[in-house]
Amino acid sequence: MNILLITADQLRADALGCYGNPVCRTPALDALAASGTVFDQAFTPCPISVPARASLTTGNYPHRATGMKENGGSIRDGQYKVAEYFDLHGYRTYACGKLHYAPYAPPGQPRVVHGFDHWDSAESGRIISKFDPTAQLRGLEDYSDYLADVGWRGYSRAHGIGNNDVRPCPSPLPAEHHVDHWVADRTIQRLRQHTAEHHDQPFLIWCSFPKPHAPLDPPMPWAHMYDPRQVPPPVGDESMLATRNPHLEFIRANCALGSLSPEARRVAKAYYYGLVSFQDAQVARILATLDELGVTDDTIILYTADHGDLMGDFGVFFKSDFRRGSVSVPFIMAGPGVPCGQRLQTLVGLQDILPTLAAMTGHPLAHAVDGLDMRPVLRDPAAAVRQLYYAQCYDSPRQLAMVTDGRWKYCYSQMGAVEELYNLQDDPHELVNLAAEGGDHRQLSCWRQALTGEAQRLGDVALIDAVSPTGLVQSPLDRWQLRNHPANGMGWRWY
Repeated sequence: MNILLITADQLRADALGCYGNPVCRTPALDALAASGTVFDQAFTPCPISVPARASLTTGNYPHRATGMKENGGSIRDGQYKVAEYFDLHGYRTYACGKLHYAPYAPPGQPRVVHGFDHWDSAESGRIISKFDPTAQLRGLEDYSDYLADVGWRGYSRAHGIGNNDVRPCPSPLPAEHHVDHWVADRTIQRLRQHTAEHHDQPFLIWCSFPKPHAPLDPPMPWAHMYDPRQVPPPVGDESMLATRNPHLEFIRANCALGSLSPEARRVAKAYYYGLVSFQDAQVARILATLDELGVTDDTIILYTADHGDLMGDFGVFFKSDFRRGSVSVPFIMAGPGVPCGQRLQTLVGLQDILPTLAAMTGHPLAHAVDGLDMRPVLRDPAAAVRQLYYAQCYDSPRQLAMVTDGRWKYCYSQMGAVEELYNLQDDPHELVNLAAEGGDHRQLSCWRQALTGEAQRLGDVALIDAVSPTGLVQSPLDRWQLRNHPANGMGWRWY
């Protein structure tokens, strides 16, 4: 069986129609969901790009995959890696778009691809920024070279908005040259090339869209697809941050989010939806190509994202948090061995992708990884696969961790030993932090122990402190300093 892995960057699950969004139009992904299985309880193991992608690649949590729970570190050797593994079992492997494998290789050195036979690269300008800020060289990022070839050199960033800036602006590029369109083009070309030249081999194609990650720059007319006055406002507000993950206050200050009016937040959300719908249209083109080539019935399709985006909830954008907008991701499967029209409540994450795909294609992993094989629950929704889901973020002294059973969620911050506990059935938007409201101390203690137990079981020992009253490490917290951190140019202004 072939494998088509499609990923978005910074896409929260509830932005899709098939996950209940009443405004954002995603007909292609809704149709894919109807033809396959939707996991309603899907999470990222780490709500930051590099470690999340390392988990997807290796099947292991970031502390094991790279040794870091934030944007840094390289994927360690001695682990399974998705492209290398399937190449070993006779697949031709292609990556189209954003891999975000760190560290980036300088000019003249082989790209860091961890086993892919081919990579059509679009790294949102990060390689160019690092090695060629004036963008004079070729061969660093293929998308940049493409724009030069079609007469739009440098215009992908001509709006001047940075990779971590939520001030929206339509792309100056025509839609057919926008980055997500190019990634779909390259995916389609690889599909056609493979079926023409290597039809006797299965393929693994990772179509990795860089959007809807900021800059929020959909092309026209997608930028005006949604009236911001009709977009539901974000939930919560900044006044609710005092008892929550303190890193959120740092994000507000560092990215000058306090300067955004409520109306500006809704415009940003409208542009985000425009990017999501534009990406959905590109997915439609890819799926139509599978049909045209006659390989749909032989292809496992999986659509997911590395993490979500708070998108104005609680007055904050971006990720690095365990609220649902940041930690919950879409997880849609279709193809051979995947039941049609099924919705599952099983807890699933990006680390499960490698062991599940390996088993589904008849090449199960020879030794265990942190991720789990989801085939049992695909065959029987009542199968017991995972009772608790654990997620992690950042290294000491600002470690964050979460554990959930899908009904309750407990979050912990090393800074200030801040605890959060949510009853997701009664409070799906996580508006009431029961840990700060004088809730049931026995229940809080139970969830604290659950987090500690999962951290120990998974080897995330940096979070454990046996002499601490809570069993978890603690570090000082100065919220005033976080709130008054100087703004860093409203995000990364260039790259």
